[in-house]
Order: sequence, then C-alpha cells, then structure tokens
Amino acid sequence: MFVFSVHKKQIRFAILILCIAAIAVAFAIVSKNGVEASKETGLNVNASTAEERIAYLSQFGWQVDEDPVEVSEIIIPETFDETYTNYNELQKSQGFDLTLYASKRVKRWVYRVRNYPGYEDLDCIQATLLIYDGKVIGGDICSTQLDGFMHGFVKEQTADTQAAQTTAAA
Repeated sequence: MFVFSVHKKQIRFAILILCIAAIAVAFAIVSKNGVEASKETGLNVNASTAEERIAYLSQFGWQVDEDPVEVSEIIIPETFDETYTNYNELQKSQGFDLTLYASKRVKRWVYRVRNYPGYEDLDCIQATLLIYDGKVIGGDICSTQLDGFMHGFVKEQTADTQAAQTTAAA
C-alpha cells in the first residue's frame, strides 16, 4: 500500500503554477500571432503611441489628422455574427484574424483621412485601427456617407480613382 499526503499550501502552490503557465502560454500565442501578421505583411504593427499609430497608417500612404475623431474600447465577441464574420474576412485579407482576440477588450482609434483620392469632402473618410497590447490587430478605411464604402488599409485602384488621379496630375 502506498500513502501520499499533500498539504493545502502545496495544492495552492501547484494551482498557482498551473495558472501562471496557462497565462504565459495564452500570452505567447497572442504575441506570436501579432508577430506573424507583421511578418506576412512586412509592416510595423506597433501602435502604443499616437506617433506609432499615425506611422502605421502612413505605411499605406494615408495622411491623417494627429488627433483622433474617436477613441473607444470594444470587446471582440466570443462568437461572430454575420457582420463580424464579414468584417473578419476583410481583416484576414490583410493578414489579421479577429477570432484570435475573441472575448478580448481592444482599443478602437478612428482618424480622419486627409488624402483619399477622388473625394472633395474628406471629413467623411476615416481610418479605424483596432489595437491590442500596443499592436495593430485589424482595421479599415471607410466612408461615413450613406452610400459609403469600407476596405482594407491598401488604397484601392478603381477606374474612378485612377481617373481622379490622372485629372489631378494634369
């Protein structure tokens, strides 16, 4: 017969060690995914400061106001409805994946874009950055007009924008 005794302090210590290990693994997974997104795109995803957020957007050629239009905290839902699923498809096309941040609280920074081609009313064009732990995890460029648009950070080259750029250059 084998007898093994354990004190309450040993059990608490073991549980504490397991919790710390689980947190470390979760942090490593989230950090690794942020690093992988930056490796895939070759972009700097640091966004802890205003300068870093503006620099991130400038990597795509966007000029934005220094002061954000809005700063808020949102919680990425645990299960995605159709809207979040569609939005995440846009994020995946940019090398991001919001499912990795399900149930996480993230900061949402919205900036006014000042150089969107083909638009005279630039007050309606905005860049949204989703930030977690000082890194960009997603976002978009959109128009707040009723018949607006939304796309990733890369400027779209449509016939209308090419014509506007050609006219502006002439």
